[in-house]
Amino acid sequence: MLAASVYFILPAVLLVLGLPIFVVLLLTSLAAVLFVAHVPLQAIQTNMFGSLDNFPLLAVPFFVLAGEIMGRGGIAVRVVNWVVSIVGGVRGSLAVTTVASSELFGAMAHTSVGTVVAIGRLLFPSLTKHGYSERFAVSLITSSGAVAVIIPPSISMILYAMTAQVSAIKLFTAGILPSILIGLVDAAYVLVYAKIKTVPLSAPARWRNIWASTKEASWAIGTIVVIFGGIYGGVFTPTEAAGVAVVYSLFVAMFVYREVGPAELWEILVSSSALIAQILIIVTGAGVYSWLMTTSGIPQDLINTVSAMALPHWQTLLFVNALLLVAGSFLEPPAAILILTPLLLPVVEAAGVSALHFGIIMAVNLSIGLYMPPFGLNLFAARAIFNVPIGTIYRGVLPFVVVNFAALLAITYVPAISLALIGHGR
Repeated sequence: MLAASVYFILPAVLLVLGLPIFVVLLLTSLAAVLFVAHVPLQAIQTNMFGSLDNFPLLAVPFFVLAGEIMGRGGIAVRVVNWVVSIVGGVRGSLAVTTVASSELFGAMAHTSVGTVVAIGRLLFPSLTKHGYSERFAVSLITSSGAVAVIIPPSISMILYAMTAQVSAIKLFTAGILPSILIGLVDAAYVLVYAKIKTVPLSAPARWRNIWASTKEASWAIGTIVVIFGGIYGGVFTPTEAAGVAVVYSLFVAMFVYREVGPAELWEILVSSSALIAQILIIVTGAGVYSWLMTTSGIPQDLINTVSAMALPHWQTLLFVNALLLVAGSFLEPPAAILILTPLLLPVVEAAGVSALHFGIIMAVNLSIGLYMPPFGLNLFAARAIFNVPIGTIYRGVLPFVVVNFAALLAITYVPAISLALIGHGR
């Protein structure tokens, strides 16, 4: 009972009090060492530094830096404009463009809130101007931005691969079809919405405009080609791909588009460093917490409890999904992954779910949690960006929660959606 209070009730109370997640994790770990774990106090600092001693983790700061360069260096904007020029002439095409742009920007920026901010600034005025209500436009951008958690090369996936000890490349590959499925589900919904609401037709796509935007965005599109082509072509590892992405995007932003000079580069480095520090300090806190919880035997006790309940396979997965959705609406994906993976992975593996498949299930759940009322992070980001009442956003995102939950169930109960491109296993 004492162990459960320390590992679960104490962090919940600290979160409610508003403490930062890394402080919650470190205070909980300190309490566990002092009252429950019976290990020396030095174990905290040893595991903190040990959590960072991981080569795949190097991909995180590199991808964060590359995403900042792409966002501020004109690369992401040109890719979005390219998508806008291609999709046209169909009722609802601008909303579909928003979904597609979010997927592409998410693949480059690797951050959900960053995708909401960037896509919102680019497309929100056009959406409201072309017949979409403010509530729908904000909700579409808020929910579409969450795909950054799923679409490779996602930082959340890198952290999961590190925690679950699976291949990052295989996990990226497993995320391709689910991220496409979610994009298609969202696109189908917005097309139906546009038809029901009789949203005015947008200007049809013209080859002249497509060619001009393709020419303008060719170097920007090359960023995606370099990252994905290098990873899936076996040229370099995800960590090396992150470093290459930094070099390539910096070259394009500084010498091709000339939108980043020394002053802008300094601002990019400072903002990237702040975000990287936020992520890595959570990694250190979660590393200590996860180690203590694992050595306490709680995961094994949880497995035994679930096994004793003799739940059918589908009920076990439904329970895990519900838990992840709730966690995702309170915690940022990196923190949720680092905390919950050691706890839940043994449970789902005991139920016959592979670590790779569970990684995708977790990512999709946490992406939905980002815009699920009442506490999803994207909801408050959208509130700050668009100055729309939070209640309006709550009502607007509910249809997207429903349609994406349907996609989540398909991904959960049809493993082939995640594993078809790689086969089964770790």
